[in-house]
Amino acid sequence: MAPRLIGVDVGGTKVSSAVLGADGFCTPTLVRTDTSSQAALLDQLAVVIALAADGDPDALVGLGVPAVIEFATGRARSAPNIPLRDVALRQVLSGRTGLPVVVDNDATVAALAEAHDEAFELVHPDLVMLTVGTGVGGGVIAGGRVFRGATGAAPELGHILIGLDLSDGAPEPGASFPQAGSLERLASGRQLDALGQARGYEDGPAVVAAAERGEPGAIDALRILGERLGIGIASVLHCYEPPLVCIGGGASAAGELLLGPARRVATAWTLPGVGERTEIRVARWGPEAGVRGAALLARQELLDGVGTSVTGSGGRGA
Repeated sequence: MAPRLIGVDVGGTKVSSAVLGADGFCTPTLVRTDTSSQAALLDQLAVVIALAADGDPDALVGLGVPAVIEFATGRARSAPNIPLRDVALRQVLSGRTGLPVVVDNDATVAALAEAHDEAFELVHPDLVMLTVGTGVGGGVIAGGRVFRGATGAAPELGHILIGLDLSDGAPEPGASFPQAGSLERLASGRQLDALGQARGYEDGPAVVAAAERGEPGAIDALRILGERLGIGIASVLHCYEPPLVCIGGGASAAGELLLGPARRVATAWTLPGVGERTEIRVARWGPEAGVRGAALLARQELLDGVGTSVTGSGGRGA
């Protein structure tokens, strides 16, 4: 019998967990993220995993977190929206639960989910995903495998630079990230909030709803965000030229109101002959992408025996 694969997706406001097992993929369970302290969050994640394991000593755990991850060790280096700083996340959770745990960035596991269909079969072995939510995240799947770079921290696509004034050389960088001119600074959900508020709307979701009603100011706000996103997509096409670019995250609820301008600008700013066979579309799995991808991460790295860099204590492959 195949082992129970537990997926856990950690967000700034909620933790989603679900099990992929012999009966398929269960409905995710949601709890509010405990951001009161790092210790409290680690306690919460250990409880979430234990409840999902339901006493199964052979369960395997995949965890997606909005953090810079050192993949080989499972260490969370930094996380802007949750209290994880330089913590050996995999080692801690493996030790507390007695189960093998593998950890990766949340946008990376969402990309892994988008590469697979409803039956968790690989259908898109090469793709790039951009998640446009509170910030902008990114994941790259190449040959059916996650691309992670030299340390496991790649790709941080939200931090590619799309709008700097370099007329007098490089400006001094800011003291914190996201930097001025970055895709995240210019095209995140926070920016949609700001664009909407400047036009009299409460926040990004209100902008989307108003745009769907045909209100010109809301449509214009989504155009601006979409065109900025399109510049980022053009950079993605120049670097990777994948067959598929998926746009996920909360802002993707705008659909073609966002993707239309993004696609138009990406095409206009991409070198002729590059990206001509690339499809740019909204991601399929919505809010379930992270938890589905986390379960797939456990399967790919712990069950299939291909995650040779995942080593350590705490159980098989942990």
